[in-house]
Amino acid sequence: MNRQKVLLYNPKAVFHTMPLALVALGSCLDPERFEVRIIDGRIDPDPVATVLREAQDALCFGVSVLTGAPIRDALLVTRAVKARYPDLPTIWGGWHPSLFPTDTLAEPSIDITVQAQGEVTFTEIVDALAEGALPQVIRGATTRVDGTPVQHPPRPMKPMNDFPAHNYDLIPVERFFQLKEERQLDYISSTGCYFRCAFCADPFVYNRRWVGLAPERIAEETERLWQRYHFTDLSFQDETFFTYPKRVVEIAELFERNGSRFSWAATMRADQGNRLTDDVFELCVRSGLRRVMIGVESGSQEMLDWMTKDVTIEEIIHSAEKCVQHGIGAIFPFIVGFPEETDASVRASMAMIKRLRSMSPQFETPVFYFKPYPGSRITEAVVRNGYKLPDSLEGWAEFDFIGSSGPWVTNDKHELIERFKFYNRFAWGPERLVRRPLQVLARWRCAHDYYQLPLEKALVERLKPLPQLS
Repeated sequence: MNRQKVLLYNPKAVFHTMPLALVALGSCLDPERFEVRIIDGRIDPDPVATVLREAQDALCFGVSVLTGAPIRDALLVTRAVKARYPDLPTIWGGWHPSLFPTDTLAEPSIDITVQAQGEVTFTEIVDALAEGALPQVIRGATTRVDGTPVQHPPRPMKPMNDFPAHNYDLIPVERFFQLKEERQLDYISSTGCYFRCAFCADPFVYNRRWVGLAPERIAEETERLWQRYHFTDLSFQDETFFTYPKRVVEIAELFERNGSRFSWAATMRADQGNRLTDDVFELCVRSGLRRVMIGVESGSQEMLDWMTKDVTIEEIIHSAEKCVQHGIGAIFPFIVGFPEETDASVRASMAMIKRLRSMSPQFETPVFYFKPYPGSRITEAVVRNGYKLPDSLEGWAEFDFIGSSGPWVTNDKHELIERFKFYNRFAWGPERLVRRPLQVLARWRCAHDYYQLPLEKALVERLKPLPQLS
């Protein structure tokens, strides 16, 4: 029996995380009935030409879309497909169509959007297309009914253990190793998050639900993947990997039993790290844990309470101290520039950043500006107060939620934060002879909060432009 081709596309972006959402979808389709092809705009030299060539005999064309710049490339490729093959069904899934299921269908080149956990929904769509017709109602999807976008009832989250293992052969794993400049394999062991952070869209998309793979399955899959790809580091792409300590212990024990063949990194909330015992930390380190990511967001307890982060300053510091004690690296992201955030709150975050950076050369403290990401409670509030979100896919393609600030950040405050980010980048971290003079000056400036006349910053940026994320 001839297999029908399902063509999937990952849009251009500045990061090189493996497209595991598309791998998950492709892995759920029956390999005896369907041939899955994944094209990645980040690594294909001419993605439009490649997609058009592959789409010629495809059953459907699916795209995973994040809000922001990836929309631009997703639109370009989808419109090219629809112009060449007007009868080919086009399907968008991912964060943006989950947040804007009907608005996305204002774009005539998109036929269907898929919301939240898409494995079952997409499989049903593909099965129906293979049989020649779509059902009237597809749970977890939005379609046009008599020309009008209609969002169908949501689909309950399904246990991840019910899904087949990800088939990494669908993507060029070795090529991603080259782009990452290390043999780092991305892996997802859980979906969703129980928590209620007011700046985050996760509660809107997954309704504060969480599902995860069993430890035994994680150990079996990663061992098999190591035998296949011999990766040196495993990067868990979970929202909250340390949700259940017992599960973490079982995973770490199994990794250790298998010989701790690789290092690993995962996400951790400050309250989770605070509750984790030294025995568990030691076990995780023995099993390969090298780094955690702990979202701090603010150094002000008042701001943490306002954004319903449900952590305390004491928990943040205690978690950091445990990382130092056990030799674990950590990334502590911060967000500044919230609506009505006071100067005192920004200064508190700056003080917390300096405190954390001075604790360990393995600590990083990237600083981001708040931008009203759709689906979050803070965004809903600023919209009620008159803030205008983009009203088209082209507008959302210009939405920069990483590097730019919102209208609540004055020029003076923006200048202060940018200067602080520069000097904080150099003040701590590994000491190297070539950067020692700048490091001494940067530490002095941070210690005295003196960021005027930033001559060193102008000189360094003139000689070598630096990334703007930390």
